[in-house]
Amino acid sequence: MIIRTLEEAEQSDRRVAAENWESIRLLLSQDGVGFSFHITTMFPNTETRIWYKNHFEAVFCIEGEGEVETLADSKIHPIRPGTIYILDKHDRHILRAKTKMRNACVFAPALHGKETHDVDGSYPALARD
Repeated sequence: MIIRTLEEAEQSDRRVAAENWESIRLLLSQDGVGFSFHITTMFPNTETRIWYKNHFEAVFCIEGEGEVETLADSKIHPIRPGTIYILDKHDRHILRAKTKMRNACVFAPALHGKETHDVDGSYPALARD
């Protein structure tokens, strides 16, 4: 059994920050369960272009408000607490945070821990553990 607290993870190398967001990575590939689990905070009034071409992601909003725009069809979907969106087709999208947004995120395959978005908005495909 794996037991961790968000507070402990925030004070460790499981905290990864970028210009628009901060991610506390509670479960990673080295934990051996096939997916990773993160609490990610999007900073207010930011916009992040994302394309997880190497991963699937599910995002559940815990706090705050924003929107996600799917680039293939230019549809905009409001995000608020209780909303989940799933990137089941490696969707290119823009995530806009109107306020501070906290999201619970699941990635498959699991992330290794230090990933940040590259030029096209993706995380690299890494060799599996």
